[in-house]
This record gives sequence, structure tokens and C-alpha cells, in this order.
Amino acid sequence: MSFAISTLEQGLVYGIMALGVYISFKIINFADLTVEGSFTLGAAVTAKLITSGVNPIFSIMVSFLAGGLAGLITGFLNTKLKITELLAGILTMTALYSINLRIMGKSNIPMLSNKSILDYFSFAGNYRNILFFGLIMIFLVLLTNYFLQTRTGFALRATGNNQQMVRSMGINTNTTITLGLIISNAYISLAGSLVSQYQGFADAGMGIGTLVAGLASVIIGEVLFRERNILWAVISAVVGSIVYRGAIAVALTIGFNPTDLKLLTAILVVIALSLPGLKKIVLSSN
Repeated sequence: MSFAISTLEQGLVYGIMALGVYISFKIINFADLTVEGSFTLGAAVTAKLITSGVNPIFSIMVSFLAGGLAGLITGFLNTKLKITELLAGILTMTALYSINLRIMGKSNIPMLSNKSILDYFSFAGNYRNILFFGLIMIFLVLLTNYFLQTRTGFALRATGNNQQMVRSMGINTNTTITLGLIISNAYISLAGSLVSQYQGFADAGMGIGTLVAGLASVIIGEVLFRERNILWAVISAVVGSIVYRGAIAVALTIGFNPTDLKLLTAILVVIALSLPGLKKIVLSSN
């Protein structure tokens, strides 16, 4: 029972990061490598503020805005300075590593003795984390689904599909790309903020591997939900996160070394990417 609860908790909280990765990689079709920096940024800002006596709710809000600012910088480097998307993300991610250390003042900040947002849900007992993360996830899924079906959201989706067509309609693609990156990294920073409170600490290296984990969640979700509308596409990223965390938990349970997790993640991504092609081969052979 505790295994299932822990897997669901991690799947939900990291699902927020998966939503952010989904927006950048799938909606605006931007290979954004800022993820690993903005995830840690959310954790660093939250840890610093909470240990300084700031209310956890306010700390989360500041982390959310800080992540949006990181996305804005990447968007500026790409759209205004004409730096390629991969290099723009790498530059922001690299700069954020030093910025995060500056914010924290050291490489690790423990928060076990400080009040977190999860303490407000202590009435739920052992299910407090699932209740809080579940409520946050439902809100973000509905909000994301609503936004992506507005005119602005449609412009973002169209930008990811065909930038030339969007420009011919008089839409500024520089604006839509930057907006998508702001929203994506704000979500990812929010995930970092909540993960740091869930784990009870913030670490300068906690963002390492989050990009691949987020991509794995999105890809796994796509495999599970092949035919879908926008709502199901958003939900699939969250479900993919839960499945991914479950697979990692099972791997650790059966004896895999924690140092093998990155390798396991890479294998999961390869398998998930290969499934559609393998399915076509099987069907054609029959």
C-alpha cells in the first residue's frame, strides 16, 4: 500500500513538470533545455524563502514567477538575439546553475524543521500528499486545457505546427514562442518548488535528469493515449508521469542500483519511442 501511495505522490508532483515539458516540446515544438535549471530554480527560491520565515504559499508564487522569468530569458535569446533554441536553452540552464547557488548560498538547504505547504493538509493523515498534489494537478489540467482552447492557446498550438502559416495570418510567432516558454518553465519551477517541500530539502543538483524524465513521461503518455483531444493530451502527460515513476519504483524494488536510474530512463524512452514503429511492423507482417 505504501508503495502505491509513494508512486502516486511522485507521479502527481512530477506530473506538473511533465506538463511543462509537454507545452514546450509538443505545443510550441521547442526543444527547451532550460528545464533542468528552472526546476532547481523553483526549489532554490522556495527553500531560501521558507527557511527565512516566508509563508510557503507566497514562496510557491515567487518560484512560479521565477520560472516564468527563466523561460522569458530563453525566449529572448532565441527570438530576439537569434540564438538557436538548443543553444538558448543550454545558455539559460548554465547560467541558472550559478544563479541557483547564489540564491541558496550553499549546495543544499534542509527544510525538515520548517513549515511546508503540505502541513496545511495534515488533516488527511497519510493521504495528505496525494490530496494536495491531486488537487493541484486537477486545477492545472483544467486550466491548461482551457487555455489551449482559447485564441491565444490556439496561436501557440498553431505556432508549433506551422510557424510560416501562423506568420501569414499576422500572428507574431516570437511572442507565441516566448509565451509558451514562460508558461512551460513556470510550471516546471512550480514542480521544483513542490518537490523540494515534499522531499524536505533543496539541492543544487536536483534538476539533473529532469528533462529526460519529463520527456519519458510525455512519450509514455502518448503511447497510452494515441487518439485524443487536447484534454486527453494534457491528461496523458500526467498519466505518463505516474507510469514512469511506477516503473522506476519497481526497478528499485527488484534490486536495481539508484545509479542505474538514468540508464533505465533512457531505455524506457527508447522503448516508448519504438512502440509505434514496432506496432506497424507487426501489423504489416500479418
